Amino acid sequence: MTEFLDYLNKNSGAFTVIFTAVVTIATAVYAVLTYILVKETRLMRQVQTEPKIEIMARPMEIAVNILRLHVKNIGLGPAINIKFSPKILAGSDGAKNLLEELTKTNFFNSGLAYFGPNQELVSSYTQMTHNHEEKLASIIAFDLRYESVTGKKYKETIVIDMSEHKGAYQLGKPHLYSIAHSLEKLQGDIHNITTGFKKINTNVFTAEDRQQEEAEFKKLYEELKNDSNA
Repeated sequence: MTEFLDYLNKNSGAFTVIFTAVVTIATAVYAVLTYILVKETRLMRQVQTEPKIEIMARPMEIAVNILRLHVKNIGLGPAINIKFSPKILAGSDGAKNLLEELTKTNFFNSGLAYFGPNQELVSSYTQMTHNHEEKLASIIAFDLRYESVTGKKYKETIVIDMSEHKGAYQLGKPHLYSIAHSLEKLQGDIHNITTGFKKINTNVFTAEDRQQEEAEFKKLYEELKNDSNA
C-alpha cells in the first residue's frame, strides 16, 4: 500500500494532466451534442409552423374530361399573404385559353390572406374535349409568394405539364357517385310510397291457395306412385 501511495505522489502531476484532458474532451463532446440537440429542436419547431403550397391538375371523378386545379396547403403550419402569378411556359393559343379558364376563380387574382393546414381550394374547370391536343401540349406555371406565421418568406414556382394527362380514361362510375345516385333513387321510391303516389306490389297467399297447392301435390304424388307400381 505504501508503495502504491508513493507511486501516486510521484506521478500526481501526470494524473492531473490526464484527468484534465478527459474532462476537456467530455466537455467538448457535451457541447457538440447540446448544439446538435438545439439545432434539431429548432428545425422541428420550424417544420411544425412551416406551410407548403401544392397545385395539381386533376380530372373530376364523375367526368374525366373535366379538369380543375386543386390548391392545397400540405404543410403543418398556415400560410399567409399568398400571391399567385400564373404564366405560360409552353403552348400556343390553347395554353392561353387553358390558363384563362382555370384562373377564373377570384383567389388567383386577389390572393389569399390565410390558408390553413390541409385546407384545399378548387379552381374553375376546363373542358378537355375542346382543343384537346393544344391543351395537352401546354405547360403552365405559378410563381408563388407567401409567408409563415413566424414571418419567414417563401418563394417558389410550381409547374403543371398537361401532357401527363394524355391517355387518361375512366372505367365505370366512381363508387361515391354510384352510392349517391342509388340513395337518391331509394329516397324517391320511399317518398312515392309514403305519399301514395305508388303502391307496393304484394302477392297474398290465402288458406284456399294452400289447400289447392296441397291437393295438387297429393295428386302428383298418386300419379308418380301409380307409375312406379306399373
